[in-house]
Amino acid sequence: MFLALAAAVALCTAQTDSLFLPEVVVTGARSTVDLRQLPFTVDVIDRQALTSQQQPNVLPTMLQRVPGLMVTSRAMMGYGVSTGAAGGILMRGISGGSGQFLVLIDGHPQYNGVFGHPLSDSYQTLMAERVEVLRGPASVLYGSNAMGGVLNIVTRSMNENGVRTHINIGAGSYGTLQTEASNQVRSGRFTSTVAAQYNRSDNHRVNMGFEQFGGFVKLGYELSNHWNVTTDLNLTHWNASNPGSVAQPKLENDQWITRGSANLVLENHYERTSGALSIYDNFGRHKINDGYNEKGGKPQTDLFRSKDAVAGVSWYQSASLFHGNRITIGVDYQHIYGRAWYTDRKTGETVTTKKRLMQSAHAHEDELAGYVDFRQELSDRLTLDAGLRYDHHSTAGSEWVPQAGIVWRPLQAAEVRALASKGFRNPTTREMFMYGTANHDSLRAERLWNYELSWRHRTYNFSYGVNLFYIKGDNMIQAVANRNINTGEIENCGLELEAQYRINRHWTVTTNHSLLHMATPVAAAPKYKGFLETALHDGKWEVIASLQYFSGIGLDRDNDGKVDCTQKDFCLVGCTVNYAILKNLSLWLRGENLLAQRYEINYGFPMPKATFMSGVNISL
Repeated sequence: MFLALAAAVALCTAQTDSLFLPEVVVTGARSTVDLRQLPFTVDVIDRQALTSQQQPNVLPTMLQRVPGLMVTSRAMMGYGVSTGAAGGILMRGISGGSGQFLVLIDGHPQYNGVFGHPLSDSYQTLMAERVEVLRGPASVLYGSNAMGGVLNIVTRSMNENGVRTHINIGAGSYGTLQTEASNQVRSGRFTSTVAAQYNRSDNHRVNMGFEQFGGFVKLGYELSNHWNVTTDLNLTHWNASNPGSVAQPKLENDQWITRGSANLVLENHYERTSGALSIYDNFGRHKINDGYNEKGGKPQTDLFRSKDAVAGVSWYQSASLFHGNRITIGVDYQHIYGRAWYTDRKTGETVTTKKRLMQSAHAHEDELAGYVDFRQELSDRLTLDAGLRYDHHSTAGSEWVPQAGIVWRPLQAAEVRALASKGFRNPTTREMFMYGTANHDSLRAERLWNYELSWRHRTYNFSYGVNLFYIKGDNMIQAVANRNINTGEIENCGLELEAQYRINRHWTVTTNHSLLHMATPVAAAPKYKGFLETALHDGKWEVIASLQYFSGIGLDRDNDGKVDCTQKDFCLVGCTVNYAILKNLSLWLRGENLLAQRYEINYGFPMPKATFMSGVNISL
C-alpha cells in the first residue's frame, strides 16, 4: 500500500495544485472545516446529485454514491418498520438495523428510541441541502450508535435575497405517485424554507401498499454579523403494509407510523472561535398490526403501540488558541424515553395478559457526555488530531472513547490519512426491558476499534480515493439461552475505491467499489459492491446512466442469525433523462432495474423487475 501511495505521489507531482478548490464539511468536526484537515473519510453528496435522479428519499442516492454503504429494500417505494421491514443501513458490515450506524439531521440524532434503529422512510430529499457520510466510528463527537459511522443530512437554506418556489410531480409503475412542493425566502437577515410532499405506491406485490405525507419548515434569523438562530420542524407520517415472505404470505400486517423532529439552534461565528447551543427532540408514534398467516392463521385481536422520544441539549465551542491549532470542547445530554404496549382492536383498552406484559416496556434513560477534540498543524503538510469522550448512561454505565489520527499532505490537493478510532453503542430499551430475552441488570455498551489508512487526491477535473480498514469489535449484544448478554464479536476488513473524472463540460464519469471480508457474515452486507455512472449535460438535456453490481449478499434464510451467502450476483442498470422545455419547466423520466434482474435483499421479498417513473419539474 505504501509503495502504491509513493507512486501516486510521484505521478501526481506534475499536477497544478493551484487548480484545487478546498472542500468544506461539517461532519467530523461539528463546525465547518476544510476536509484536508480531517483524518476521517467523509463523502459529500450535494443537492444537485440528490435531485438529478428525482428520488424522493436520500438513501437510494447514498447507496450509489458511498462505497461500503448498503441499504436494504423490499419494494419500489417505502421501507416500512417491524418484522420484514427494509431500510436497514449498513456501513462496512456494521448494521444500522442494530443501531450501530447513526443518522443525523443537522447533527441531531434520528432513530427509534425503543428499538434503536433508523427510521428510513423519514429521510426525505425535500429537506436536504447536502448529505455528508463519515465512514467509520464517529463516537467521540456523536456518542452512542455512531460506531459504524454517521449519515448527516444538512438541511436547506436560502443564501441570497429573493423567493424560490419548486414543484415536482411524478407517476409510474404500480400506481406510484411522488409529489413535492417547496418555497424558500430570504429577506435581509430572515430566511425560511417550507416544503411538503405526498407519496404513494401499490408496489409489485398484493398487500404491499405504501402512503406517505410529509412536511418540513425551517426559519432562520441573523441576530448580528456573528450570531444567528434557526428553528426547524420535520414531520412525516406513513402507512405501510407488509405482505410477508413469498413462502409465508400475511394478511392485515399493517403499520401506521408518525415521526418528527424539532430543533432550536443558536450559533456564533467569529474569526478565531465558533460554536452552537442546540435543543432538539426526535419523537415518534407507532401503531402496528402484526397480521396473520394467509394459510391457517387467525387475525390479531390486539395492536402493538409505542411512542418514544430522544430529546437533548448539545453545546460545543471550537477555538483557535494559536497558529495552526483548533480545539473543540462539547457537552451532550440526552433523555431517551420509550413506551410500548398493546391495545384491544375492538375496545382500544390496554391488554394486560401475562404474555403482552412481558413484551411491553416503559423506560426512561439518560445519557450525559463531555468530549474534547484537539487538532494541530505541525507544518503546512502535517496535521495531528486526537479526541476523547466520556459517556455515562444511566443504565449501561460509563464508557471512555478515544481516537487519534494523522494527515499528511504531500500535495495541496492530496492527503494520506491514518486513523485509529473507537466506537460504541449503548443497549436499547428493547434489549433491556422487552420480550423474554430482556436484561437490564448487566448489559453494557457494545465496542469496536477501527483502523484505517487512506489516500485521496483531487484536481480540477479528476479526483480519486483509496481506503484500507480493519475493524475489531467485542461485547456485541446477542441472545443466548433466552437472555441478552454481551458476548458477540466482529472482525471485518476491506478496501474501498472511489473516483470521478470530468471529461469535459458535457461528460462526467463517477465510480466507486468496495470489498468486504467478515469473519462472521452479516445479512444484507455484500462482499463486493460496485457503481458506475455516466452523466451527460448538453444544453437542455441531462442524461444519467448508472450501473450497480452486487456480489455475495448474505441472506438470513431461517431467521436464526445464520447467514447464507450463496445468492447469485446481480447487476442493476438505471437511467434518468431530464429535459428543460423552458427556463422554469422541465420533464423527467427514470427507469430502474432495466435488465429486469431477479434478486432480493431481504430474504423472501423479491424486488420488482423493470420500473419506470416520469414527471415534471416547475421552478418559479
